[in-house]
Parts: sequence; C-alpha cells; structure tokens
Amino acid sequence: MEQKEEKKGFFKRLVSGLTKTRNNIVSGFDSVFKGFSHIDDEFYEEIEEILVMGDIGIRATEEIIENLKGKVKEQHIKEPEDCRQLLIDSIREQMHTEEAAYRFEQEKSVVLVIGVNGVGKTTTIGKLASKLKQQGKKVIMGAADTFRAAAGEQLTEWAHRAGVEIVGGQEGSDPASVVYDAVQAAKARKADVLLIDTAGRLHNKRNLMEELKKINRILEREYSDAFRETLVVLDATTGQNALNQAKQFSEVAEITGIVLTKMDGTAKGGIAVAIQSELGIPVKYIGVGETIEDLQKFDSNAFVDALFQVAE
Repeated sequence: MEQKEEKKGFFKRLVSGLTKTRNNIVSGFDSVFKGFSHIDDEFYEEIEEILVMGDIGIRATEEIIENLKGKVKEQHIKEPEDCRQLLIDSIREQMHTEEAAYRFEQEKSVVLVIGVNGVGKTTTIGKLASKLKQQGKKVIMGAADTFRAAAGEQLTEWAHRAGVEIVGGQEGSDPASVVYDAVQAAKARKADVLLIDTAGRLHNKRNLMEELKKINRILEREYSDAFRETLVVLDATTGQNALNQAKQFSEVAEITGIVLTKMDGTAKGGIAVAIQSELGIPVKYIGVGETIEDLQKFDSNAFVDALFQVAE
C-alpha cells in the first residue's frame, strides 16, 4: 500500500515535472489538430517538427510518424482530431523497450556509475544507496572519482545521510586502487551492493577509457562473482547533448542503463524517448527533484501518461 502511495505521489510529481515538456509538445499538437481540416503531408510535417523540437530525436520521430500513418490508413481516419490517441499510442510503442532489468537488486552486485560533472551523478549515487538501504541491503560506496576535488566530500556526506559505508582515496590518487580497496571492503563486510562513483571526463576519452579498463580488470579479477551493472547519468535539460554523451560513453563502457536527472526543470523531457529509441539502452531511473523519493524507477507507460496527462 505504502509503495502504491509513493508511486502515486511520484506520478503527481512527474506530471508537474513534465509541465515544460508538455507545454512544448502537447500545445503544439493541439494547434495542429485544431488547425488542420484534413490529414495531408503538411499535417504530418507539422507533427514531425513538434516532435523533433521536443527532443524526441530524428529516428524516434520518423518511426512514430510511420506508425501513425499506418494506423490512419488502416483505420480509415479522416479527422485530424481523431489522430490524437493514435499519436499517443505511437509514442508509447516507441518507448517500449524490453522490461528494464534490476537484477543488481536481487544478487551480490557492483554498480559502476559514470557521467560528466554537473549532471547529478554523486546525488544519484546517494539516492540509490538510500533506496537500497531501505530495501534492507548492505551497501558500500566506492569514491573512485578522485579527479574532482569536491566529489569525495560530497559522496561522504551522502553516505552519512544514507547510513552506508564509504571507501575513498586521496584527491588525485589512482581510481583503480580505490576500487580495489572498495572491493576488499565489500567482500570482508559481505556487502550486497557495491556502488562505485567514477570520474566522467568525456573530453579526454582516452584517459577515461584506460581508467575504466583498469577498473574493469580489477573487478574481473577480484570480484568476478558479482553481477555487473553500469549506469550512465545524464542531465535531461541538455536534450540532444545528453543523447550524444550517452553515445560517447557507450563507446568506452558497456552501458546497461541510463539515469535521467533534472526532468523537472526541462522542456526537453522528450529525450527519454530518443535515448530508448536510438541507443536501445533502457532508461532505468529518472529524477524529478532533490529529495531521495524523487529518484524512481522509470516506467515508460507512466511517463507517457504524465506527459499527456492521461489520468492514473
């Protein structure tokens, strides 16, 4: 029951969080549905433009439009207004990837979290640690972002807040050695989940690649029986830039899931659709605010309902 209430509360926050995105996309649709008296190429072009401008991405947009055209033909629809639900359904279908797996919650695992500075990576790790702790898991954090001065301090603060242990290194020390120490601590204390923060220096991809390779070698050698999850944290307010970052990170690491933060402050929430469509990597969590409850598992149906304010 409590979980249901929490979900309901989150849906409400999602609806208000997506206000800017909704105004950006849905109001555009309204004017097209009302402004056109019949369905023609221009009608589809207008919808296409709104989707692209809403950061839904070129590829996803093309597929949504194709899907919509097919349904209109199949169902012999003549009125633009009658396309509304079909369009919502097409967007929903486009978002539906395989059910996102959260295996790392069920077994002994190590979760590597990557992302550039400023996207809310450290906060995400803190919130994730809190969530896992609330589920009764023993969590240890590894502060392997030794590159950024404040990263370790920030993470330590979150560790205290979440009531979990943290293993860190000196600023500028070798991230791989921090990971080694964190693994030893996780083994000694029989941790369920080891959460590792890493430095995300995309402008220097070679260094990042080498660093992640080293970390991976240590995890394979020292912690081979732990399930591996690699999450990349992206800032939804950056729209297409977030998609480009995801692409670049997937070149240096085997990404298993995406965390989209700052969904509450953006008109570019459509990027959630673009990422799922273009990369085939599931969005696993979204953040719509500052509190721990504001990081939730991503549900594409709830997202589409909230975007179009379909009643729960």
